[in-house]
Amino acid sequence: MIITEKKDIQEILGSLDGKKTVYLFGCNSCAEQCSTGGKKELEEMARVLEENGIRVLGSSLPEETCYRQLVLKAYRENETLREAEAVLVLACGAGVRTVADVAEETQPVLPALDSNYLATVERVGRFFEGCSLCGECVLAATGGICPHTECPKGLLNGPCGGVADGMCEVNMECECAWVRIYRRLERQGRLDLLRKTAPPKDHSVGIRPRKTLLREPARPAGRKI
Repeated sequence: MIITEKKDIQEILGSLDGKKTVYLFGCNSCAEQCSTGGKKELEEMARVLEENGIRVLGSSLPEETCYRQLVLKAYRENETLREAEAVLVLACGAGVRTVADVAEETQPVLPALDSNYLATVERVGRFFEGCSLCGECVLAATGGICPHTECPKGLLNGPCGGVADGMCEVNMECECAWVRIYRRLERQGRLDLLRKTAPPKDHSVGIRPRKTLLREPARPAGRKI
């Protein structure tokens, strides 16, 4: 799940400077759960824009705004979308990119949110960063706790010398990731894994932009998007 937060409204209005009409996109997945891009937030954004003299021509709330086919469907079914001077997207950066790729080249597509991190969901409204998307997963050797993500220094072979009472010296509110890894491996009877030295991180697997091209699965007869 991608965690997003709302941009300051003045920043949004600044990006819309000179635009008189706008169309809104939300996201009924990650942004909806973050309370940044669901139905309620689209209505609130529309109200604020109207109060500032910008006419909102309509809005769309795809299940996933990062899914190109759903955005294409919205453009096919809504003529007012193409008439808007700008499109404002209440979704993560991937959602903004997807809408921008579908929109006409002359139509500005602008973000209303900042994208923060990929999260693990503890429960509704409680999230924490769970993965750095580094492209080289080491969780098999660390008890499912990612040192690349949860250690501010990204150490792959045990803790640094700054651990104080089990707490991280960089962020004293957080327990050292390697202390947690040790305790979990100890409970699992797998402390022997700590005797192995992890090789240096292969950063070449994380060179951006990354893409994956899978063969498209067959769709059931009659299904259309």
